[in-house]
Amino acid sequence: MTDAAALPGQPRGGVLSGPATPRAVNVLAPNASAMTLDGTNTWILAEPDSELAVVVDPGPLHEGHLRNVVDTAEKAGKRIALTLLTHGHPDHAEGAVRFAALTGTKVRALDPALRLGDEGLGAGDVVGVGGLELRVVPTPGHTSDSLCFHLPADQAVLTGDTILGRGTTLVAHPDGRLGDYLDSLRRLRSLTVDDGVHTVLPGHGPVLEDAQGAVEFYLAHRAHRLAQVETAVEDGYTTPGQVVAHVYADVDRSLWPAAELSVRAQLDYLEEHGLI
Repeated sequence: MTDAAALPGQPRGGVLSGPATPRAVNVLAPNASAMTLDGTNTWILAEPDSELAVVVDPGPLHEGHLRNVVDTAEKAGKRIALTLLTHGHPDHAEGAVRFAALTGTKVRALDPALRLGDEGLGAGDVVGVGGLELRVVPTPGHTSDSLCFHLPADQAVLTGDTILGRGTTLVAHPDGRLGDYLDSLRRLRSLTVDDGVHTVLPGHGPVLEDAQGAVEFYLAHRAHRLAQVETAVEDGYTTPGQVVAHVYADVDRSLWPAAELSVRAQLDYLEEHGLI
């Protein structure tokens, strides 16, 4: 068995659902798959002494899960006052409209198409509910509308799919762009260096105790994959499918379609920078 402390980001062991920090509780959605890992993490955030809570990423349109999120908050003496989305992929956002109906909340997101209400989310925004403070951090790359939420009081950041609790994420070409993603990772690294963030509350997988280590691992992984793709093209593998079969040969074939999206994003990046 591998010691979790030796893994990138130092993933926390144990059950994924339940309290993660003094202000964050995870309710795991029952949608486990190769792409979603154990399932989508739906985060309930609240100040310990407040009756008001924020939910980040209600998850898929699964009635049992959505009601479980509401019940979990109510059992803790909390009323859900606002719903936020890290991005619009269905495993994070499909249940938002139904969840808003259950809770009577507005939904705030970067993408206007995902909002319920007049308020969106953008760079520099600070979301405050019941004394809780969340700072909006734009992190495009996985998707163009990806956001992270900095929770200063817990020295934590909610990362959606930008950083996962296990493995690495894809750049969802053509909406996602590798250059944007690398810039977003560097932005998150600045949070760990300048703002004391040490805990990652991801959209999938376990909590990470070493935020800076996770970011550095992601940056190194991306540089390594990019070099592999560049070499593959130089060796005559010209189509995205050929590059995937060559570079991702050690990856489960069921994940190759997702890997091809990342490869397409990497090929675009290499072309834009005159490297192929």
